[in-house]
Amino acid sequence: MGLKLHWFLPTSGDSRSLVGAGQGVPGGLTGLGETVESDFRPPTIDYLAQVARTAEQAGFEGVLTPTGTFCEDAWLTTAALLRETTRLKFLVAFRPGTVNPVLAAQMAAAYQRLSGGRLMLNVVTGGEPREQARFGDTASKEERYARTDEFLSVIRGTWSEAPYDFHGRYFDAEGAQVSGGIDPVPPIYFGGSSGPAGPVAARHADVYLTWGEPLEQVAEKLDWMRGLAAEQGRTLRFGLRIHTLSRDTSEEAWAHAQWLLDGLDPATVAKAQEAMQQSESTGQRRMLGLRSRTSYSSARELEVSPNLWTGVGLVRGGAGTALVGSHEEVADRLEDYHRLGIDEFVLSGYPHVEEAYTFAEGVAPVLRRRGLLGNAAAHAEVAAYA
Repeated sequence: MGLKLHWFLPTSGDSRSLVGAGQGVPGGLTGLGETVESDFRPPTIDYLAQVARTAEQAGFEGVLTPTGTFCEDAWLTTAALLRETTRLKFLVAFRPGTVNPVLAAQMAAAYQRLSGGRLMLNVVTGGEPREQARFGDTASKEERYARTDEFLSVIRGTWSEAPYDFHGRYFDAEGAQVSGGIDPVPPIYFGGSSGPAGPVAARHADVYLTWGEPLEQVAEKLDWMRGLAAEQGRTLRFGLRIHTLSRDTSEEAWAHAQWLLDGLDPATVAKAQEAMQQSESTGQRRMLGLRSRTSYSSARELEVSPNLWTGVGLVRGGAGTALVGSHEEVADRLEDYHRLGIDEFVLSGYPHVEEAYTFAEGVAPVLRRRGLLGNAAAHAEVAAYA
């Protein structure tokens, strides 16, 4: 199976630096209300449209749109961008604890009709207690995953078994259905590294997402999920969420990584790391565990396996690793992950317009020459950059 490549929509803002984007740090460390550097790009609809159009022109299949306090709402934002694009799909992240599943099924059905079938769903159970509490959710981690399990049962039942009845601990539905049905049913992307997350993903996910870790750790996680899915009589596809920083030469790429590192304020790094330590997310703890300390002077000190750089995670919660190197080296590492079973990559880079073009002009042609880009129609426009 060929690779599917997706990009990222920076709905909390963008920047040439690692600090300015302000997305993903637990507790909202770098929210839009704080002072940011002069190159910060606010997430206006015009700028986000520029990113979306760039991703489409560069040949990416879709864009992940995050969820959280310091992000613009993913449903509303991406709906507004539908008329700005013609082919691009939107991977909409949302929390199942903040919306009724039958309403979510209805929203998804409407979205598919309005967009011509361009919706993908990223279910985010949530792992930051303060973040969850902002939305009135004080359930324990185990309860959140049990609730997600019911949520996905209801939403799938509403789509495929209407009129659908369900009576559970967290949700009840009688005769659930959506007017006009849904076509196509959007694929469900799901991530989670903890014990409670795995069985839920195995039962309901189409694509299991994980973050960029050394190959042996990713392989172990995929084997774990394959086993759980087999117990359910199912198979999963796998995706990887990671940043990229590629240049014509490895030296150029690492020089830019050093520039990014040099631009970080040690106090900001310390505050971010303190906030991340409070996370209940097993995936976040795995990201933190890739580094032994928080003070670094050399970008190369943050390389934990060939071309895998953890500098992004000094200030950014969630996906905190990047592939740094020449275009050929980054393509090599993507191919390494593909050999493990990764078929989809959700990529990003700072800033998101320029780095989308850099990837399309540098890495994508290498992958295409190796026969790794499977959807010729989705990536046809990239050929112009080869």
